[in-house]
Amino acid sequence: MQGTIDGFSYGAVTPVAAFLMACLGAALGLRCTNRSLRTERSFKAGWLALGATSIGSGIWTMHFIAMMGFSVDGVSIGYDMPITFASLAVAVAMVGVGIFIVGYRGATRMALVTGGTITGLGVATMHYLGMAGMNLDGQFEYDTVTVALSVVIAVVAATTALWAAVSVHGFLPSLGASVVMGVAVSGMHYTGMAALSVHLHPDAVAGDGSSAPLVPLLIGPACFLILAAVVVMFDPLMVMGTPDWNDPGAPGGAGRKPGIPAQRQVPRFGTHADPASFHSRPRDPAPPGEW
Repeated sequence: MQGTIDGFSYGAVTPVAAFLMACLGAALGLRCTNRSLRTERSFKAGWLALGATSIGSGIWTMHFIAMMGFSVDGVSIGYDMPITFASLAVAVAMVGVGIFIVGYRGATRMALVTGGTITGLGVATMHYLGMAGMNLDGQFEYDTVTVALSVVIAVVAATTALWAAVSVHGFLPSLGASVVMGVAVSGMHYTGMAALSVHLHPDAVAGDGSSAPLVPLLIGPACFLILAAVVVMFDPLMVMGTPDWNDPGAPGGAGRKPGIPAQRQVPRFGTHADPASFHSRPRDPAPPGEW
């Protein structure tokens, strides 16, 4: 028996809330990735890890907020906790691989294609693994073409987001990029849901069509995103950037290639960081009267 699916049980509330969470995770992730380009190498991994966890948590939270509005008429829906949290781990891990590739290699074509593909596949895997964690008296079936389209959307969105993370500077441009990514991730989710059909078992136990409460699952990732937002707010470079970032004449300014971290400038003469410079500096000629 074909089940009747309703993806908007609460109207526009769940799609809007899901979109906002996707934008929040994307904004934090993009800013952290951008911040990693302007920090010491020893701190780069920390910023990239924070960015990957922010994006992964935002996407996962977006998915399950949207699923609050999902129901199948006549049966109740539950969730398998190990599979559900495994989807979160997959999202963070695969997004992290993509971000670390671009964070260390810069916005080269190969880095963007590789990192964007891995990140996009991670987003799609999170979505369909999360769907596999749903328990109901029925069987899910997917339209292959629509599923493929959702994966393409995820890969294109991820590649664009990674390019923006290392190439778009300034608070407002990054905010716009996060909105674009939020739209793309939400579009990928609902495209994947459009591919779904449910066939109920003949002996399915009748239910009210509701889903198990998802709010307790979302508390941890939501709290993490709030803490990450606090870190961003209290780091001046994250919000305002550096004064010479867009100065073509400044070291590491707009004159360098996009996505390539600025190099530290070492004074040429008389520094303890470069002891050899004491010997390489030419001596000034002495005044004639001091010979």
